[in-house]
Amino acid sequence: YINGHSDVLMGAAAFNSPAIHDRLSFLQNAIGAVPSAFDCWLAHRGLKTLHLRAREASTNATAVARALEASPHVVSVNYPGLNSHPHRAIALKQHRNGMGGGMLSFRIRGGKAAAERFCQATHIFTLAESLGGVESLVEVPSSMTHAGIPQEQREAAGVFEDLVRLSCGIEDAEDLRADVLQALEKAVVGPKITNGWNGHA
Repeated sequence: YINGHSDVLMGAAAFNSPAIHDRLSFLQNAIGAVPSAFDCWLAHRGLKTLHLRAREASTNATAVARALEASPHVVSVNYPGLNSHPHRAIALKQHRNGMGGGMLSFRIRGGKAAAERFCQATHIFTLAESLGGVESLVEVPSSMTHAGIPQEQREAAGVFEDLVRLSCGIEDAEDLRADVLQALEKAVVGPKITNGWNGHA
């Protein structure tokens, strides 16, 4: 989110142990595990627009989350910007104007197959494992970011096979909302419609 343009890999380690601090400081110096000057410049440049991008991404995610919550094709929506979220009070207390951020997830009717069809049917959301950029992304965590975790552990954490994760970027909110709704129709309703067509010309 700080960089915001999906072209920097950077992070920070936070801890309260002087021993770990000393060890990591030594390793960082010995190995050279520091970002390049150019990466630092890119992050610094991105930081200047963070407040604008975060606000727009949150606005977009709220619009998308509300559309998903109102859809009969959705089982549930996970987004702290909605009043239905169990931790909405925390978002209201901690977030500026109670915004929910740019990330959300939802469970789609139709299981894993529907989740995969949804990701293939979006036009604006790109299938990718990332977050915090100017572009909107979509993924199926159970077979992508969380694929290496045993199914029982994934589901205990709420990562079911029908879960779809969205990272909203800064495109037009109405365009993103429309993209999600048309993808839902194709993913959930499309496979049920045959109209006597058997696939042969």
